[in-house]
Amino acid sequence: MSLSGKTVTEVSIFGESPAGWHVDRIRDRLGKIVGGEWGDDPDVHEEGVVIPVVRVADIRDLDVTTDNLTLRRVKESKLPGRLIGKNTVLLEKSGGGEQKPVGRAVLGRRITFDSICSNFMAKTDFGPGISPTFVAYLLDAAYTSGVNTAHIQQTTGIQNLRVFDYLNTKVAFPPRPEQERIAAYLDASCAAIDAAVAAKRHQLETLDVLRKTIIQRAVTRGLSESVVLDATGNAWMENIPRGWKLVCLKRIAEIQGGLTLGKQYKGSLIERPYLRVGNVQDGHLDLADVSVIELPASVAAGVELRPGDVLMTVGGDLDKLGRGYLWKGEIEGCLHQNHIFAVRCFRHKLMPMFLAYVTAAKYGRDYFEATGKKTTNLACTNATKVGEFPIPLPPLEEQKAICVHLDDKLGEVKRIVAGIESQIATLTAYRKSLIHECVTGQRRITEGEFSLAHAYG
Repeated sequence: MSLSGKTVTEVSIFGESPAGWHVDRIRDRLGKIVGGEWGDDPDVHEEGVVIPVVRVADIRDLDVTTDNLTLRRVKESKLPGRLIGKNTVLLEKSGGGEQKPVGRAVLGRRITFDSICSNFMAKTDFGPGISPTFVAYLLDAAYTSGVNTAHIQQTTGIQNLRVFDYLNTKVAFPPRPEQERIAAYLDASCAAIDAAVAAKRHQLETLDVLRKTIIQRAVTRGLSESVVLDATGNAWMENIPRGWKLVCLKRIAEIQGGLTLGKQYKGSLIERPYLRVGNVQDGHLDLADVSVIELPASVAAGVELRPGDVLMTVGGDLDKLGRGYLWKGEIEGCLHQNHIFAVRCFRHKLMPMFLAYVTAAKYGRDYFEATGKKTTNLACTNATKVGEFPIPLPPLEEQKAICVHLDDKLGEVKRIVAGIESQIATLTAYRKSLIHECVTGQRRITEGEFSLAHAYG
C-alpha cells in the first residue's frame, strides 16, 4: 500500500507512514521530562524568587496566553531545568474534565521572560534535531484523535495523565526539513482559520448585543416609535409608556423558592430531576447534565415545576443573574435549586412569556445584580427582592403583541446565529483534520506551499 504514490515502510499509531519517515516512541524524541512547580504565595515568606507560573488555564490552542500569568514564590533550587524557553513544549498532566480530557500540549515560544509551569504540567525541551512546533502539532493530533484517553486515570474528580505511558506511543517523524515545512505551513494555515473563527465569534457577539437591545427596547418602551412616556417616581424605571403600570412582581405573580441540594431527609425517598443555575441558559435550557435529588414524595409534590412557570436565576455568577426562561414541562416532575425561583403569573394580569422577556432583558439583569448580596464575582438575591422587582406592565393585548414581535425578531437572530455557529464548527473541524493529515503524512507539504506559508508568516 502507498501514500501519495510513495512506498510505505513503517507503521505508527496513526497507521502507515510515508517512506523516509521514522517510527519512534514520542519520548525518545523528547529531552528530559521535568514536572512543574507551584511554589508558594509571594507574600507568605521571602525565601526564593517570585516568578510567573503557567497554569493549565493559560493554554490557548498551541500557545500560552501571557495576559494574566500567576506570580508565585519558588525556591531557586527548583528552577534549574524548569525555565521555559523557545524550544519548550508543555504537556498538561493533571486536570481535565468530561468535555476536555487532560493531555493538551502547548508551546513556550511566545514567552520571552523567565517563567515555569505549574505542577499540573510537565516540561521538556528539544535540541537542534527536532522541531518543537512540529511535535506540538503532532501531540495535538494525538489529543484530538483520543490517543491520550487510554492513559488517563481519574481520582477525586481530577484526571491524571500517565505521562510516560502516553509518551511511549509510537508515531512517525519526518526528517527535520520536512518537520519545518509542515510546522510553517500549519502555523500559517491555522492562523488564517483562527482569524476567520475570531471574526465569526465577533459576529456572534454583535448579534448577542442586538438581541439584548431588541428585548430591552420592546419590554421597556413597547413597539410604537412615537411612544409617550410618563414618570413613575421609581429609580429602577423612571419612565414608562403612557397606559402602562409599574407593579411589584409579588402583586401579579406567586413566587416559589427552590430546594437546597444535599439536604438530608428521613423516611422513604424518591429520586427526582433537579435543575441548577447552570442548566438555565440565555433563552434555552441545558438539559445534558441535570442532577438528581432524593427526597420524600410529599416534599417533592409541593415544589415541582409546572408548564408556564418562569424560571429566574437569582444566585451564582454575576453574568447568570436574571436569565428568564419559560418552563414548558421539558422534564416531568422536575424540581429546582434554591438559586432559581419559579414564578407563576396571575395570567389575567401578566403573561408568562412577557415576564420571561423582562427578566432576560438588561433591565432585569441590572436589577438582580444591583440588589444581590455580592461576594467577589458571585451574587444572590433573596425572595423579598424578587417580590419587589418592579415590572413594566402594559395591557394584556399589548403584552401579547410584544411577545409575538420578539418571538419573530429573535427567531431571525437565532437562525443567523445557528448558521454562523455551523460555520465555526466546520472551520474548527477542518483545522483539526488539516493538522492530522499533515503530521501523519497523509498530506505532503510541497516547497511551493512552504514558501507561501513562509511569506504569510
